[in-house]
Amino acid sequence: MTDQHPITPPPDLLDRWNTLPCHISAKEIFVMVARWGADQGAAQELEACCEWLDKSTVGMAELLHTARRPKPPTLKEQALEDLESLIVDLANHGMGFKTTNIRRALEALPND
Repeated sequence: MTDQHPITPPPDLLDRWNTLPCHISAKEIFVMVARWGADQGAAQELEACCEWLDKSTVGMAELLHTARRPKPPTLKEQALEDLESLIVDLANHGMGFKTTNIRRALEALPND
């Protein structure tokens, strides 16, 4: 018999959390841990709800899944958003800066 709680994270996940970059706050780590724990029980319920919705209302299952488990923005999406902020900042300071090639390069990256 083991004293381990049924939703204890697997060792590889604990290792990954232990090696997070130092600029990540304790709050961000707690949020990741809480989401993982919630996902352990909620994932089955969410999938059951999505399956039921899929049978009864076309398209609603995907909307529910997206609303309950949104994906964080990809690095590409974050970079494009940062570029937009940079363009606005430069324009506000009257500085001309060509961003066309940077935007094209970012948009050409795969959506991982």
